Amino acid sequence: MRNNAIPELIAIGETMVLVTPASAEPLESAADFHLAAGGAESNVAMHLARLGHSAAWASQLGDDALGRRLAAQVGGSGVDTRWALTHPSAPTGVYFKDPGRGVLYYRAGSAASHMGPETVAEIPLEQAAVVHVSGITPALSASCNALVRSVMERVADSPASLSFDVNHRAALWGGRDAGAELRELAALADIVFVGLDEAQVLWGTATPEEVRALLPEPAVLVVKDGDVGATEFHGGTSCFVPAIPTEVVEAVGAGDAFAAGYLSAHLNGLDSEEKLRAGHRQASLVLLSTSDVPHP
Repeated sequence: MRNNAIPELIAIGETMVLVTPASAEPLESAADFHLAAGGAESNVAMHLARLGHSAAWASQLGDDALGRRLAAQVGGSGVDTRWALTHPSAPTGVYFKDPGRGVLYYRAGSAASHMGPETVAEIPLEQAAVVHVSGITPALSASCNALVRSVMERVADSPASLSFDVNHRAALWGGRDAGAELRELAALADIVFVGLDEAQVLWGTATPEEVRALLPEPAVLVVKDGDVGATEFHGGTSCFVPAIPTEVVEAVGAGDAFAAGYLSAHLNGLDSEEKLRAGHRQASLVLLSTSDVPHP
């Protein structure tokens, strides 16, 4: 998408260069690697673009080879990158995927951590159908926290829907109270995604129903319970759809894929059960791969 049309979805957040073994083997012993774009929000945008939607990604990259590579990769997936800015001195972040063992981040002081409300001041957020952010961004820096709050305030007074994936990253929060802040931000969104495991850590909630009781404000709350399934709460109703049995190669990125599948079905006007099934289908593609956004 390279024209001036307003995309259906605008996703805002940091994207880093993802270095991952070419095969599902440990980082320490792997010989061959792939470089890809890795970021919760751009993952959602790339999945949506591949599902036939118009999607844009807003962020800030370093003025370096990795930043240019990222912009080309995200744009090459069909995502509108006109709002991906360049910082003159801060670097592009990098992280490494260690299959079966998690990830290693090298993002401190990155270009994206310097984002603030001014980063999106000229973006017509209010004209998109959905604006998507995550709980990663407010943890990056004080200015990024202000960015997310500015986005939420603007979208609240518009026809657009605000989608928020809690995406708790404990290491980013330091000594701050992530539970209280993420609860506050989630309450301001229209559509909220949260894993039951992270809700237990953040808020001590043990069931999807307890999460809903803690978060009654969002019009839609989706609680994901790993390989068990996902529950959507919409108004006073709830809908549960079991997960698709999948032989997991790597779980990192599956949550972003779920959110994208769900939001695709949402944009297509499908019902609750169909939206949850669409989320599971997209997540299963990622679970079968070492890539956050595998090729069809």
